[in-house]
Parts: sequence; structure tokens; C-alpha cells
Amino acid sequence: MAAANAATFPFFIPKVKERVKDMKVVFIGDIVGNVGRDTVKRLLPWIKDKYNPHIIIANGENAAGGRGITASIARELFEWGVHGITMGNHTWDNREIFEFIDDEPRIIRPSNLPPGTPGRGSMIVKGNGKELGVVNLIGRTFLPPAECPFRTADDEIEELHRHTKCVLVDFHAEATSEKIAMGWHLDGYASLVVGTHTHVQTNDARILPEGTAYLTDAGMTGPRDGVLGMDKEVVLRRFITGMPGRFTVADGKWTLNGVFVDIDEATGKAVKVQNITVDEDSWIAV
Repeated sequence: MAAANAATFPFFIPKVKERVKDMKVVFIGDIVGNVGRDTVKRLLPWIKDKYNPHIIIANGENAAGGRGITASIARELFEWGVHGITMGNHTWDNREIFEFIDDEPRIIRPSNLPPGTPGRGSMIVKGNGKELGVVNLIGRTFLPPAECPFRTADDEIEELHRHTKCVLVDFHAEATSEKIAMGWHLDGYASLVVGTHTHVQTNDARILPEGTAYLTDAGMTGPRDGVLGMDKEVVLRRFITGMPGRFTVADGKWTLNGVFVDIDEATGKAVKVQNITVDEDSWIAV
């Protein structure tokens, strides 16, 4: 019998040539308080074993008691294996950040804040022989005024492309419409556009037609049984009575949300994207 070939069987699909180089990246959704930090510490070895990432990025704007970040917390995250930290609308809630953000190249705040704002809005992250450009942006819908995130994204990515074709964008925004619009705006220019801020993971991870991986919101890493990571009793009292109350980070069981993306380094385009969703009841240590 003659060997099977494409002429004999029109539906025969030849084996796809393996990529010479790829970059595997894990992005961890908003880390909330001590529960979130403990979860990252506990699960990073598992993440490394399961996804074998070259680079790990995390949003840390809620890492210190739910508001902001401190130098010691940032050092812990780096020591545990996080390569870069993005921020958001709570960047300045812990005033200690003013003492170190200008000197820490691995932490970025939203790039479209007004000129003269401390810190930087993009960075080149290096890890395991790979280089990833990272841009942090903040939305303008239902959030304080900021420069146009779309035009800012264009400028930042153009500059990062001078160094690497692989670029991750953390778009810290409230409105899903604004995040989806950013995904389409950057399709073919960014490797991954991932939303943060709402603390609720969405189920719409996909690769857009021109090769950009997209997820509306990565979710959060912290207390599973609070309200967006905050103590539910305080939040309920505020909704029911209309009276103000001090939000505190919830206790109890943990959850970790994020996203994994595999990027073709030759093109900067994503070839695989998937949600990372695990909590205390479903996690099995390997």
C-alpha cells in the first residue's frame, strides 16, 4: 500500500513546524493584602512547575492591606519569583511608595498619569534569558481623570518594540467596554492585553485575529469569601445602611486568579492563552 500523503488524502494536515523560540508568561491578578501575599508565596512553586514560565508579572496595587504597596512587600514578591509589578488607582494609597518608586525599575504605575508623576509607566522585564516589555495603563471611565490610555499605549509600545517584540499591557480599568476596545486597538501590536481592577475574573480569554491574547479581567489573588477581597460584613453594612465604614481585608480561604500566555518570540504574537483559576478547595499540591 502506498504511503499516505496530502494528494491521496486531501484532508491530510502536515505536522506544524515547532517554533524555535517561545516565551511563557504568567500574569497574577491583583494581590490583596496578607492573604493574597501568602497565597502567592504558597502557589508560586506550583505555578512554576505547572506552567514553566520564563517571566511572572503581578499586579500589586492592593498588596499592603488592600491599598498600595510597601518596599518590604515588593522585596518579598521579587524574592519569591515575581519579575515585575504593575499598579493601578491605589498606587499612592501607601505614601511609602514615594520613597522608592523612582529607584525601583521593576515596579510601574499607570503610564497615562499626568507628566511629572513619580515613577515610570513601562519597563523591560528580564527573566530566564527572556525580555518582556510591560505597559501599565489606567482607564478613564468611572475613574479619576487621566491622559488618553489609547494614545499612550501607542507611544509606549512603539518605544518598547525597539527592544523586544513581546509586550504585555495591564489595563487597569473599570468598564469592560473600555477594556475590550483596548484589546481591539492593540491587536497585532501587543502580545497580551489583560484587564485588572474589578477583582472578578472573566471567562473570555482568546487570541484576537492579529495575534494579541486578550482577557477582560485577570481577577484577584486574596480572600475568596469577601467582597472583592474586603470583609463582607463591612461592605454589606455600607450597602444596606448607606453609612460609611472602613474597609478591611477579609480573612478565610484564598483564591488565585491570573492568566498564562505563550508567545512566539519571532513575531511577538500569542499562540496560547488560558485563565488560571485555583482556590483553597480545589488546589492539589503537586
